[in-house]
Amino acid sequence: MIDKNKMPLAVGIAFVAFTTQFGGGFASGNQLVQYFVDYGIWSLIMPVLAQALLAFFFWYGLRYAYAKKTYDYRSFSDSFYGKFGIVFSNLFEIVYLILIGTATSAAFATGGATIAELTGIPYWVCTVIVGLFIFIISVYGTDIVRKCASTLSVLIIIGLLVVLVPNIIVQWGDITANIASMADGNMPVSSTQTGAFGPAFGKAILYFLFQLASVGLMYQHVKPCTSEKQVDRAAIYMFIVNTVTMLLVVVGMCAIVYNDGLVDSSGKLIDIPMILFVEEGIGAKVLTPVISILIILGSVSTGVNMIAGIVTRCVNQVCKNEEEGSKKSKLWSVVFAVIFTLFALAVAQTGLGAIVKTGYKWLGWSACVVVGIPYVIHMIAHIGKKSF
Repeated sequence: MIDKNKMPLAVGIAFVAFTTQFGGGFASGNQLVQYFVDYGIWSLIMPVLAQALLAFFFWYGLRYAYAKKTYDYRSFSDSFYGKFGIVFSNLFEIVYLILIGTATSAAFATGGATIAELTGIPYWVCTVIVGLFIFIISVYGTDIVRKCASTLSVLIIIGLLVVLVPNIIVQWGDITANIASMADGNMPVSSTQTGAFGPAFGKAILYFLFQLASVGLMYQHVKPCTSEKQVDRAAIYMFIVNTVTMLLVVVGMCAIVYNDGLVDSSGKLIDIPMILFVEEGIGAKVLTPVISILIILGSVSTGVNMIAGIVTRCVNQVCKNEEEGSKKSKLWSVVFAVIFTLFALAVAQTGLGAIVKTGYKWLGWSACVVVGIPYVIHMIAHIGKKSF
């Protein structure tokens, strides 16, 4: 575990945001192909837009949480929405439950499926293994979650660089040729799009919106901050780390956009495009297991952050008059971690496809109504004001 004293707090917060976004779908390349690469040449621009919006909205929320000392999403909502809090605070509770039921369950499903493929152990047993690991980390509170996120982030980033950089170099000729072809309007074999700007822009906004729903789990991490500058730096680091990582994956995927192996016999995108990318490059025997480990780490990191966020909110509600770290708060941390881990595990049994097909779309639009639009209105209302 990385020593938090040897890493700036702003970096630690940025890494929590990274591990929240970086799940199995990111590591496998599947999610980024669906949301960006399938839209042609715009895939080189839209990730920057999505991450810029995400970093800006996260920054605004974290600055407010720091200023108002609202360190869980319920206390934040009650303060932020003001007289409309009775409606929007409760709506955000629903959004967060959708988040747990989609992103967290998808993390369980992806990690479980990967372990099952590697070991031959039944899928449901593998999801339980992932769940136990997430539960153990989540129950120990914000500090350990941030330290775990920092450790996992470093491991994930190193793993991605090991997989992506050599293979991008080896396949650079194919990548540049394919990018030129996409610029001419030739779409990837997995795509049903025309290459128009509008759909690409809309998909990037949807990606930003369903990722924005996770802002609620970030508020707890500004509690140790001692200045607004730390929050500002954290947002900058979020943008840099997330954008560079996403663009590396997108550029890598550009190497295989016209490879027939990118789709299965029914014409649907394969589950793990990253493996095809490695198979077409170098080091497949060594790097394929690395990809599997990255998918598992990404799944665990996402699940830990999501569960920890709702546990913090519930414990703060039940233990309002208790000192932090008291026996009562620790007991309730265990109780709520069990409840929400079991909830996510139950949803995960429906399979990853069912979760992604219906869940992410509803999550994105609900986050737009409950988080995105109110944030914009709040920003406009506070233009020119020195404080909230």
